[in-house]
Amino acid sequence: MQDPTSIEPTGIEPAGNESDRRPNILLITADQWRGDCLSSVGHACVKTPNVDALAGEGTLFRQHYAGAAPCSPARATLYTGLYQMNHRVCRNGSPLDARFDNLALAARRAGYDPTLFGYTDTAPDPRGMDAGDPHLTTYEGVLPGFTARQLLPEHERQWLSWLRSRGHAHAVSRDIHIPVGAQAGEITDAAPAYSRDETQTAFLAGEFIRWMSEQDVPWFAHVSFLRPHPPFSVPEPFNRMFGPSDGPAFARATNAQAEEASHPYLAYAMPRTGKGNFIHGATGPLSGWNGEDFSAIRAIYYGMIAEVDGQLGRIWQALKSAGAWENTLIVFTSDHAEMAGDHWTLGKGGFFDGSYHVPLVIRDPASGAAGGIVDDFTSAADIFPTLCEKLGIEAKNGLDGRSLMPFVNSGSEPGWRDAAFWEFDFRDIAAGEAERHFGLRSNQCNLAVIRDARFKYVHFTALPPLLFNLRDDPMELDNVAADPAYAATRLEYAEKLLSLRARHLDQTLAYTELTEKGPVTRRP
Repeated sequence: MQDPTSIEPTGIEPAGNESDRRPNILLITADQWRGDCLSSVGHACVKTPNVDALAGEGTLFRQHYAGAAPCSPARATLYTGLYQMNHRVCRNGSPLDARFDNLALAARRAGYDPTLFGYTDTAPDPRGMDAGDPHLTTYEGVLPGFTARQLLPEHERQWLSWLRSRGHAHAVSRDIHIPVGAQAGEITDAAPAYSRDETQTAFLAGEFIRWMSEQDVPWFAHVSFLRPHPPFSVPEPFNRMFGPSDGPAFARATNAQAEEASHPYLAYAMPRTGKGNFIHGATGPLSGWNGEDFSAIRAIYYGMIAEVDGQLGRIWQALKSAGAWENTLIVFTSDHAEMAGDHWTLGKGGFFDGSYHVPLVIRDPASGAAGGIVDDFTSAADIFPTLCEKLGIEAKNGLDGRSLMPFVNSGSEPGWRDAAFWEFDFRDIAAGEAERHFGLRSNQCNLAVIRDARFKYVHFTALPPLLFNLRDDPMELDNVAADPAYAATRLEYAEKLLSLRARHLDQTLAYTELTEKGPVTRRP
């Protein structure tokens, strides 16, 4: 079998203006990639040689967490450096307030033309827009500040058109993801009609490499890969690279019914998660799949990670061939993670670690760091302030995240946070289903999590809380919130969460004071 990570050099010639010493910036997101699915962190079967190679020349953050889920809220935190409690992108379709700064706008102030390959899932602020503007009919908008070189939203029409140009006349819809010879909705390790060189990932990587070869000044690019986001389907050789028995034990109760019975939110959400979100053409709820089905799906998911890793290797080689490798800061991460069968579910959302623990590798050739490993808790909110420090610019508003450059440069940062924090909002503004089910107002349909190495506390605004003793229960199966023996611990973590939220209330103007000499701004 051909080594899936062996990619031929592109032959791109070096280009650039020697008088401009600014670094190139390459931000890569691979949608729905779990933080434990890297061979560099010891996964039981997944091999990611190209991410590992990047980590070997940079810094690997082993306890990195998304700030929210699903895509739009998670990306809002990544792009703005703000927690959901401040950016208020609650669901896919929640507009991002135009008053907030973001990494693309900041990059423009630093003299770059930030260029997008893929998508950002940013719903625009409708205030000031015409009511008939078609941009108000989708959450798949572009983050303000980006120049879109190659859009690739979830309908994938640009990629389908490219496939047709390569002879796939039947590539007219997302049915292309149905494996050859399979029925719509069937779970199978058979491959789709397109090859490993014709995936969405390969298409987008090629578009970036072509654009990169045209640049003669320092550049800023965001390559936003859809994969390993579903539908779960991948070509040869990745489709059979892993078997259903591969991988660690699932973190889950005896059966799905036991999971649903463990908390009112799970009893609401689990039956409403549909198969069609994960296997193209499938119908019905996830409860129709058994343990063997989840194992087979997870094996495909692992193969999709290997496919993306192979294309990352292609990008690394292109940068080296172009003479850009030693002047390019690379940030590799994901917006959120994937349950992958843990707790008898798929996708993202809720409160389990499986939805929020994501990979992060930063390689800054200027730092001289190589092979650094960070076990402190870091957040997607830290990416924007990290880029601000690297580019020597300031955000136009207060940020919740902190720069990770001290870890990249020296391996540590005194006084760093001792816990991870994330939020999830399950309101349903358009249809009101969650509100009716629970008898709650929309602003009561949310939760917040604080999690350190010992305990994980989940606070629901209007539903019962959860507390997990992670040292004794790393799979999050035993909620001890109502156990009198843990009453003091529950109070301690509730107070920690309250203090965190108090520290991070919107600081847009809170660090400014009007004095006799005029406004004084002093940010920490």
